[in-house]
Amino acid sequence: MAPTVEQIVELGTYLLAESPHWDDETQSLYFVDIVGRSVNKYVPTTKTHTQLKFDKNPSFIIPVKGCSDRFIVSLEREINLLTWDGASSAPSKIEKIAVFDNTPEKSENRLNDGKADPLGNLWAGTMNMGSDHTTGTPVRGTLSSLSNKQVKEHVSEVCISNGLAWSKDLKKFYYIDSAVRQVDQFDFDAKNLSLSNRQPLFTFDKHGIMGSPDGQTIDAEGNLWVATCQGDKVLKIDTSTPETLLGIVEIPEHQVTSVCIGGAELNVLYVTTASIKLPGADETKPMKGAIYKVTGLGVKGLPGDRVKL
Repeated sequence: MAPTVEQIVELGTYLLAESPHWDDETQSLYFVDIVGRSVNKYVPTTKTHTQLKFDKNPSFIIPVKGCSDRFIVSLEREINLLTWDGASSAPSKIEKIAVFDNTPEKSENRLNDGKADPLGNLWAGTMNMGSDHTTGTPVRGTLSSLSNKQVKEHVSEVCISNGLAWSKDLKKFYYIDSAVRQVDQFDFDAKNLSLSNRQPLFTFDKHGIMGSPDGQTIDAEGNLWVATCQGDKVLKIDTSTPETLLGIVEIPEHQVTSVCIGGAELNVLYVTTASIKLPGADETKPMKGAIYKVTGLGVKGLPGDRVKL
């Protein structure tokens, strides 16, 4: 049977929905609207949707380990600790705890995709808002980690820092710079929080795939699910054999931004999209900015990791 792709109608639409995170502890889906400056929580069992608005652009929200009302939220280049009950329309408290790319030449950068690794360390990348993202110049973004309140830069000269994922054995790290149009893999040193031996894992040009890789997630079998912005689909990629495409899920929108696997059985693929016209978009294609769920994939995901402070 083919998978079923359904719009989650009660969630409405967004300018640039991104960074979905499934929290297994609360059975909730979190995501942001970067351009709409909102953080969103959705509980599928009750169809309850709550939202926080900010005066800066958030790019991800991740719950904090051991806390029911604490979250890490990015705002521009800042990492903030948010105290929120998940139901109110305003937070109880928000506190800046770190700044990424905190140098004058990177003042136009903002944080983009971010995730916690299975050890609880935060990893996040930036993009330069003054760059021409169709040509990838100038290249001023980075990929960094935050551990013990210390920011450590790992990759420089990034155009659009995006999808992050780790293998279950913590030996591999998978990473996307959207402008490069490929998924890369690194050797991951969990003890020293370091990356090495960058290699291409899946190259869009070799497969004739339109669009750019955006957000990604990994399933329990070690396969990657990669959103294709301006590609109208999600790709299933084998991590054990480079350049191996295992499957395609067609999404009825042009600008597919990110994915995560959630649901009570960790078998639902949640997909975010964008309605704002991004550079290079085909205006003849649908761009609603809706949130979708995909069922019937026969896949199991891994619980989303929380940040350890």
